[in-house]
Amino acid sequence: MTPLLHRRRRRTAILAAATVGALVTGALVHTGTSAAASSQPCDLYAAGGTPCVAAHSTTRALYGSYNGPLYQVRRSSDNATRDVGLLSAGGYANAATQDAFCSGTTCLITIIYDQSGRNNRLTQAPGGYFPGPGPGGVDNLAVATAAPITINGHKAYGVYVVPGTGYRNNNTNGIATGDQPEGIYALFDGTHYNNGCCFDYGNAETNSRDNGNGTMETIYFGNNTVWGYGAGPGPWVMADLENGLFSGYERRYNANNPTVSHRFLTAIVKGEPNHWAIRSGNGQSGGLSTSYNGVRPNVAGYNPMKKEGAILLGIGGDNSIGARGTFYEGVLTSGYPSDATENSVQATIVAARYQPSGSSGSTLTPGSTVSLRATTACCTTRYLNHSGSDVVTSVVTSSSSATDKGNASWIVRSGLANSACVSFESKNTSGNYLRHRNYQLYLNANDGTALFRADATFCPEAGKSGQGTSLASSNFPTRYIRHYNNIGYIASNGGPNTFDAGNLWYEDVSWAVSAPWTP
Repeated sequence: MTPLLHRRRRRTAILAAATVGALVTGALVHTGTSAAASSQPCDLYAAGGTPCVAAHSTTRALYGSYNGPLYQVRRSSDNATRDVGLLSAGGYANAATQDAFCSGTTCLITIIYDQSGRNNRLTQAPGGYFPGPGPGGVDNLAVATAAPITINGHKAYGVYVVPGTGYRNNNTNGIATGDQPEGIYALFDGTHYNNGCCFDYGNAETNSRDNGNGTMETIYFGNNTVWGYGAGPGPWVMADLENGLFSGYERRYNANNPTVSHRFLTAIVKGEPNHWAIRSGNGQSGGLSTSYNGVRPNVAGYNPMKKEGAILLGIGGDNSIGARGTFYEGVLTSGYPSDATENSVQATIVAARYQPSGSSGSTLTPGSTVSLRATTACCTTRYLNHSGSDVVTSVVTSSSSATDKGNASWIVRSGLANSACVSFESKNTSGNYLRHRNYQLYLNANDGTALFRADATFCPEAGKSGQGTSLASSNFPTRYIRHYNNIGYIASNGGPNTFDAGNLWYEDVSWAVSAPWTP
């Protein structure tokens, strides 16, 4: 960086800090919904001279004056759709709209609206070089209830991406192209990731193909090490610039890029001619740190950039569909934002008080011990238990043996793959957890792998039958713990397997969380 450029950028940052600092001070002296109606992220970006050209969130307004829809859901029972809006202008998602509309059925997120007014909404991604798993090669849509949280005490839902899920807009308005400057931030679940390619949010190719080095500029989050990586075991915030995940200047390892795994993770990538940066922070407290700020990578094809201006979420530029992650909010800007502007945006994220949340109906507290009783009329004396490695339901009464009572008792643990969810450790067999394999439930020892953690994590929801609690698989979120012919499965409501049968599905996947037979 030349001294002149440095002085200019420093003066811009000082001016931006003065402007956005005053705005944020006003935002932070209030609490609750009234605070949300003050300056929000896109107000701050505009004040800093780098306005939002796309603004996506399923949890809150990103402008103080915004009062439109955040996202749309479609329910499986009749394919009807409903927009989910805000409790008030500039406020938080009205999750009750979704809960009422989706009661007793499964809903998918079909549209994530753009709050910027440019109609840069995200919808179901079409197939690209890699086809999606849906009809005609399209990607899957996210289950609307899979990522429950609270924001300033209000219930809301994020976008829970599993491999095969993806959103895209290949016909955008105002998004940076070529070597034009832009900024991107997103709020992710820093505990939900894998090493697949690629959980991205940002600027990508308009034909869903790999069009060469420099045709993308997105935030990547995960622990993939095929291209680049940072310090520690990961995950890392990196930039997907096409044909490379970059953690800094070097193509492979960059020691200054740290492992980050905050439950709510603020991630930033921004770029301008021969200059770019990576920043990140804890979305619940504190500020942002910069892991890279310098010239473009030392590989041909990234200077100048050749950005094409599509927007994607959860997939790679060529529709690579191997990744997982959770998204709550994010924007793309016109122009290269100052650190001061981003610091003020981070302050609004912290002020929003994001918190993990089990869904309504859950009484599963990590550290407690419970028993899970079937609620289907045939089987209300039967409890989920294990016999060796097999997981079944059996009748348990006060006269049952101590072994049977212990095998029907589970220690609730924070989800091994997602701290917003839960895992179940056997009361009788320490270190052994309820997990699924080929859709059937087993009790196995934790082998420490990412696959085991995912297979052993379940996300509580209000009981599908209207009573008790239903438990969605973390990595197959349309499948729920079900008893069928007294055997435990993860089952969808209709599907190719006999245990996916629709008859009594709602009852079979609803469990009464009871006092443990063995405390």
